[in-house]
Amino acid sequence: MHMENFAPLMFAGLVVIMLIGFPVAFSLSALGLFCGFFAIEMGWFPAGFMSNLPLNVFGILSNETLLAIPFFTLMGAVLEKCGLAEDMLDSMGQLFGPVRGGLGYSVIIVGFILGAITGTVAGQVIAMAMISLPVMMRYGYDMRYSTGVLAASGTITQLVPPSLVLIVMADQLGTDVGQMYKGAWGPSILQVLVFAAYTFLLSRIKPGHVPGLPVNARTLHGWALWGKCLRGIIPSAILIFAVLGSMGGLPFMDHAIATPTEAGAMGAVGSLVLAAIHRRLNWALLKEAMDGTMRLTAMVVFILIGSRMFSLVFQGVDGAKWIEHTLSSLPGGQIGFLIAVNVFVFFLAFFLDFFEIAFIILPLLGPVAAKLGIDMVWFGVLLCVNMQTSFMHPPFGFALFYLRGIADTLFKNGTLPRKVESRDIYLGALPWVLMQLLLVGIVIFFPQTVTVFLDKKVEIDIDKVHLEMPSDTDAAPQIDMENPFGTPPAQDGAKP
Repeated sequence: MHMENFAPLMFAGLVVIMLIGFPVAFSLSALGLFCGFFAIEMGWFPAGFMSNLPLNVFGILSNETLLAIPFFTLMGAVLEKCGLAEDMLDSMGQLFGPVRGGLGYSVIIVGFILGAITGTVAGQVIAMAMISLPVMMRYGYDMRYSTGVLAASGTITQLVPPSLVLIVMADQLGTDVGQMYKGAWGPSILQVLVFAAYTFLLSRIKPGHVPGLPVNARTLHGWALWGKCLRGIIPSAILIFAVLGSMGGLPFMDHAIATPTEAGAMGAVGSLVLAAIHRRLNWALLKEAMDGTMRLTAMVVFILIGSRMFSLVFQGVDGAKWIEHTLSSLPGGQIGFLIAVNVFVFFLAFFLDFFEIAFIILPLLGPVAAKLGIDMVWFGVLLCVNMQTSFMHPPFGFALFYLRGIADTLFKNGTLPRKVESRDIYLGALPWVLMQLLLVGIVIFFPQTVTVFLDKKVEIDIDKVHLEMPSDTDAAPQIDMENPFGTPPAQDGAKP
């Protein structure tokens, strides 16, 4: 066997072990070590090449950018459990409820706000379903629309800053986290508008699917209602603006005063303050939040170590050159490359988590995208938009699993009047997946949706640079070595 044929086999082996279902971190480690020993036996690289592995692992554990992940995770876990979702959904539901599709609008808006402060799909879908699904069923909302809007609004958190996915994207693509956050604001807002537009059209075409709530369903009116809405939104907005603003992650901000890690630490402290303001900060909440943070952080580190083991050997057998040659020769240039990559990532997301895709696939795609002249921020945000669908498309979408679980629980305890069928959950998700794919196409063909908020790069046109040398007439004056300081000579009879 020749080395140039081993890289495709190694990549095929990667796909196979991911389909088996064994934990990806350990599968990658085993595949990388096996292929490494095989390559050494074949003489493709020396045994000393594998000594780079401990250095790679040390580099992972000393990466300060990735240290932001546990801080932002802790911030989201605390805010998720302190009751913000319940307060916002209750107040927004009463505010928009009398309008046709009003409960749908409130779920979309609250999903966007919670996405900026919690960052966890599971907690967001469960919290919103517990509050909104019984109300939607009680007032005659279409079951498929109800399940679809709840699942889709929960996945917004993957794109809205300060998303954990964007931190990983920035690290793997070698770009600034603040710039990645700025680039994500355009597609995030556009996604909310697309979801709202679909709800509006449905309310006009099939008003019976999204009826307005009767006026007597509102328990609050006037300033009492607005006050409850603002009490939930304003403190959360202050925290998000403080965290993102300190690291330069807001549109039209050119400077950062904190690193992503420092901003994450500030956000974690701010979340504890918000929980205390809502009088829900206690040891049980803190312990549960820290336990969830520990689990997610450990998962990320193990996946990253496994992916480094695989990528080290893959690079050693010239796998990067094979990937580059395969993808750069696709017809259509940048557009052809982006379409092919997004189709590949879309189908890969049926089986893999977004962390696994980011750590395994991005290091292979990033160099090819850079060679084609693609902006790394645009590329990262585009893939993040695509990977949102991994939580939504049947039959493996995790958001659908979370919704299935909480719907069964609510039915068993008598909160729901009837059982939610799996068919309704899966079919209800399809229109929202199509809308997310529509957003992928918009971002591909209209890069301005990402780049409009980015810092403008200072570009220098080499052809317009002029170097001027002094002419003979502008030459420096000669220095008189006998009188170097220019002092006048002494006159006759005068003291020097």
